[in-house]
Amino acid sequence: MTKPKAAMASLVRPLVEPHCGDLDVTWFTSTEEALAIAPHAEIGWFDMYDKAKMTEIISAATSLKWLNSIYAGVEHFPLDQLKKQGTILTNGAGLNSAPIAEFAVMMMLSAAKRSDRIVDSQRQHNWLSTPPGTTEIDDSKALIIGYGGIGQQIAKKLSGFDVEVTAVRRTPTGEPKVIGLDDWRDRLGEFDWVFVSAPATSDTRHLLGAEEFAAMKDSAWLINVARGTLVDQDALLTALNDKTIGGAALDVTDPEPLPADHPLWDAPNCLITMHLSGTAQSRMFQRAATRFVENLKRYRKGDEMIAVADFDRGY
Repeated sequence: MTKPKAAMASLVRPLVEPHCGDLDVTWFTSTEEALAIAPHAEIGWFDMYDKAKMTEIISAATSLKWLNSIYAGVEHFPLDQLKKQGTILTNGAGLNSAPIAEFAVMMMLSAAKRSDRIVDSQRQHNWLSTPPGTTEIDDSKALIIGYGGIGQQIAKKLSGFDVEVTAVRRTPTGEPKVIGLDDWRDRLGEFDWVFVSAPATSDTRHLLGAEEFAAMKDSAWLINVARGTLVDQDALLTALNDKTIGGAALDVTDPEPLPADHPLWDAPNCLITMHLSGTAQSRMFQRAATRFVENLKRYRKGDEMIAVADFDRGY
């Protein structure tokens, strides 16, 4: 019996090879090797930092029945092609929810206490006599736009700080303090913190723009750990310069990397953490490998797999 062909990066080989005995696996070490094996692979795991090259390779994988990815966001994948092929796409949804949520809370604390200014003063050997940030998060109110794995973890962690959380999700389930897509804009003025953790789709592009910033408190901070495209960056820059909102803590921008001469770098009350939240952890590959092995068992049996992406919704 012919073994199904699989293609995976050699980086994950030590973690998953013991479970791949019934597969004919090519453990590629370069994009050239990945591109060569892609058209023949039934199972593929082609994650790369170079999104353009990864898309090229996946586009060449016309025989794929299952594509696995560590990335939670799949907006850079050829989704129409994969859907047409009947490929199952399992993504990294939930794998890094906890560490990303930790990062989001760190960003909130940094904004509240202005740790950036404290660190700047330390570098200048300047002993501050008054704190640069005096915002108290106890009893403050937070809105979380996008209540998937990351949003739920943010809410869980904020509960320890006695922050009152309201969450937005596509389909409310009747949970207390969870509202729908049509309800959050009218309530923006209630919140001290607006977290963005929704997926990047055509529907969520520029979800927050000039109107939304105008509706926020002038002391409220925007915290974005989703994708830069969810925020109208020009409108945000105007809001920061005009002090329409209190500030922004951005783990993501549009584009990335942010050009060195972009005015957002020097915008007032803007913290930029360079899309580090998803990699600010030590067990990502172990978690991803464990899920892959479990999904491989399910794939063999034809059972429902974990974290299957919805091509129509785009996540």
